[in-house]
Amino acid sequence: MVTVAVVDDGMGNLRSVSAALARLGARAAVVAEPAGLSGADRIILPGVGAFGDAARALSERGLFEPVREAAAEAARGSGRPFLGICLGLQLLFESSAEAPGVAGLGVIPGKVPRFPARTRDGLRVKVPHMGWNSVEVARPNVLTAGLSGGEHFYFVHSFYAAPARDEDLALACEYAGVRFAAMCSRGKLFATQFHPEKSQARGLAMLEAFLGMKA
Repeated sequence: MVTVAVVDDGMGNLRSVSAALARLGARAAVVAEPAGLSGADRIILPGVGAFGDAARALSERGLFEPVREAAAEAARGSGRPFLGICLGLQLLFESSAEAPGVAGLGVIPGKVPRFPARTRDGLRVKVPHMGWNSVEVARPNVLTAGLSGGEHFYFVHSFYAAPARDEDLALACEYAGVRFAAMCSRGKLFATQFHPEKSQARGLAMLEAFLGMKA
């Protein structure tokens, strides 16, 4: 049985992720201290909430550097497969407009701006971006196998990921006239802005592919 360390960054969403993993036959171990990362076959960094609060919680629990190191190793193609979900994606970036002056993990170069209040045409934008939206395949990977573009996933977010490198963009999405990263990937590092655990069959298939990867 694959063991997945689900990092507790104090931002919730642990139950739904753990339940989805259990449904797929994996064992989810919620981790609130560095020692919990050892021995896990996979690492997931979930989260729904504020960037600054989550970054501080990781630091206070001694998890900031261990999680950053694990994500960086995965990005280099070594170490264990790593998946960030929603806020977990944003935390992998260098910074966020939600928390000026608070450093992210910095594994993915780029920033996290907020959706504009209005479109370029002056139309008011509903923020947060909430609900189902289609994605575009920018760069295929093992988790997106079978996607051709146009598939829908479930999003809930007010800030969006803007990677500095085109090669880090795996899936793209558009909302309020803004094209943003729905998924980033590099090596064994993957991160989604949408919630695969709430995206029905498509999302569960993506989690199953993550669990089935060679470590």
